Amino acid sequence: MSVSLSALLAAADGLLAPHNFNDYCPNGLQVAGRPEVHRIVSGVTASQALIEAAIEARADAIIVHHGYFWRGEDPCVVGMKRRRLGLLLAHDISLIAYHLPLDAHPELGNNIQLAKQLGITVEGGLEPGNLRSVGNIGVLAAPQSAQDFADHIAKVLGRRPLLELGHERPIRRIGWCTGAAQSYIEKAAALGMDAFLSGEVSEPTILAARELGITYIGAGHHATERYGVQALAGTLAAQFNLQHEFIDIDNPA
Repeated sequence: MSVSLSALLAAADGLLAPHNFNDYCPNGLQVAGRPEVHRIVSGVTASQALIEAAIEARADAIIVHHGYFWRGEDPCVVGMKRRRLGLLLAHDISLIAYHLPLDAHPELGNNIQLAKQLGITVEGGLEPGNLRSVGNIGVLAAPQSAQDFADHIAKVLGRRPLLELGHERPIRRIGWCTGAAQSYIEKAAALGMDAFLSGEVSEPTILAARELGITYIGAGHHATERYGVQALAGTLAAQFNLQHEFIDIDNPA
């Protein structure tokens, strides 16, 4: 089966409502390829390795979380950017990317999908009342020691997280936000969470965990954001009876 590129984009935009977000990059179609889509490849980031894998898989479109044309980047099409765009254009493959809209979606989003992977029951957002909030709070089924929860994360994500103990009590209530969201640790502490999990960590994050008395878990930017794009592409593939393959290009960061 196949679907027109325009219909696929309309369905994705209908699900994610990118017009509601002031993002750091364009959401939706970033590079136009052939007008009909039979096969989708999804991945976290539109690296050259992912594009080459999509070419090998004979994909018509690639759907990613991290695409191109970020605010403030050099607009010149040279070097790495030229190689990536050249491959897409030469093989007539569309690049479709959703950033904050995919983080925040209440069913397909990175944060909700990560919660499903880790067994966290979602209770609400890190920013109550903000419908575009990209972070969440929730509870574990039963209290766990920080080390046991870190071991569980390592098993599920295939990557051992950074763990900074901000207190000695078990973890039950947790705040999290995938990717580069370490600054949300203060919001999580203010809401009384036992722990906060993000993808990336920065130098102030560890000090904040110690001083705020909240355990911090850094589980990896790539590792925490593998699941939303799979859910989105899988939903679209099922809707239009398309072939879909998620290709995970290893990235320890």
